[in-house]
Amino acid sequence: MTQPSSGQQPGELKWWQRGIIYQIYPRSFQDDSGDGVGDLRGITRRLPHVASLGVEAVWLSPIFVSPMRDFGYDVADYCDIDPLFGTLEDFDVLVAEAHRLGLKVMLDYVPNHTSSDHAWFRAALTGRGSAKRDWYVWRDPAEGGGPPNNWKSHFGGPAWTLDEVSGQYYLHQFLPSQPDLNWANPDVRAAMLEVLRFWMRRGVDGFRVDVLNLLAEDERFLDEPRNPEWRPGMIEYAQTLHIYTNDQPQTLRYVRMMREVLDEFEDRMMVGEIYLPTERLLRYSGTPQEPLAHLPFNFHLILTPWDAREIRAFADGYDAACREAQSWPNWVLGNHDQHRFKTRVGAAQYRVAQTLLLTLRGTPTVYYGDEIGMENVPVPFEQMVDPAGLQQPDVPSASRDPERTPMQWDASANAGFAPERVTPWLPVAENFREVNVAAQEADPASDLHYFRALTRLRSEHPALVGGEYRSLETGHADVFAFERTQGGERLAVLLNFGPETRELDLGSGETLLSSLGDRPQVGAELRPNEARVVRLA
Repeated sequence: MTQPSSGQQPGELKWWQRGIIYQIYPRSFQDDSGDGVGDLRGITRRLPHVASLGVEAVWLSPIFVSPMRDFGYDVADYCDIDPLFGTLEDFDVLVAEAHRLGLKVMLDYVPNHTSSDHAWFRAALTGRGSAKRDWYVWRDPAEGGGPPNNWKSHFGGPAWTLDEVSGQYYLHQFLPSQPDLNWANPDVRAAMLEVLRFWMRRGVDGFRVDVLNLLAEDERFLDEPRNPEWRPGMIEYAQTLHIYTNDQPQTLRYVRMMREVLDEFEDRMMVGEIYLPTERLLRYSGTPQEPLAHLPFNFHLILTPWDAREIRAFADGYDAACREAQSWPNWVLGNHDQHRFKTRVGAAQYRVAQTLLLTLRGTPTVYYGDEIGMENVPVPFEQMVDPAGLQQPDVPSASRDPERTPMQWDASANAGFAPERVTPWLPVAENFREVNVAAQEADPASDLHYFRALTRLRSEHPALVGGEYRSLETGHADVFAFERTQGGERLAVLLNFGPETRELDLGSGETLLSSLGDRPQVGAELRPNEARVVRLA
């Protein structure tokens, strides 16, 4: 694990440390076939746009064969492409084009569960004596009947479904059609690790690993304790504390096996989807002597209140914890499971948040459309397709549809995502005629050009990539400022979280970028909702 002491040159960093990861939700990026759903040929056609952003890698959410009950996170064949998205040949063309443009390609790896349509599970259903029975997690009913324990599904309801033929229940931490694999079975591990090899042989550079911390369950299968903080209106899954299904000790053993397979190939990586407090999160990166996940996803910018003091406190603590653990930091503001960050922080703070994400020490992950300031799209229940929302209609925030809507390319019908004659799988935002790539390409003051200005700063100033991080005292509760240093260069990032002008005493220097489009003197006041990057003398 590479870890800087007094700042590293970008050339000394691995690609997954120095660059930005760009997440594409394939269903929503570009429909090339004209069926209202995005596909691989559409992604390939739009790769020049991605490359123009100054990012390092594209991560594709699942594209494997699937009945799409959870839109690809229910895999029926790990080693083939769903016809909805194209073919293996289409995928090979995508990888070749991405590599030609200097982009790495990452896939979503879903090891915790398969689809109930997978051949493995169909075989397991043939009876208790099936050779594949133990590939999944089965339990007898509780004494007196009913599910074996009180474990909850993330999507609402119990995490157990009865197989009436055998009289046993199988575990599913998501939909009943997503049965959990039994990673305690060595045959399961061997088969799933071979999946990684299959895709790396096709040129895949890395993987985002779905719900990595859920791979193991406590073998006693005890009831989980009630959550005393749960209140009506919260998701049902939060009713209990998941001490027997989340972050179990044996999980790290399985992560180690994945890492060993990745290390069979040159310069590959994995980032784990893990929602845990920092101390527990960083255990998934292992140690320099025994590395595990290259990047355990840090989602805390999403979860921390948008307040300068709270963001600073977390950034300081996380950076210090990464140094102690000798783990490389990473940052996320949004993804396919979380509402658009422009909606969360507000339009006035959008560029402040974008600047924070792209200038903190560590690897940023960007969600498609965030470069043009896409926002949540309200999706009424009658148009909702996300199972998390459909199964919990009394929890308005449960649906993930609002952040998965089609990419806004231009002002033509369907925002250029799909031909006019078709209806996209989710509705297009009402503001697509104003907020789209083509319109922002033509406007030098647009959010798209500001995004590129930030990535250009990263490429021109090593301090923003491998440099040290130190927060600065500003004397203002609504201003978060920090310094990035590399060699003799000192850059300061100034973020005004509030609506008031603030005076800062930074000495002399040069403004490199302001979110307001000009280049004020370093000693000038920090204006309301302004983000500024300055080079200090």
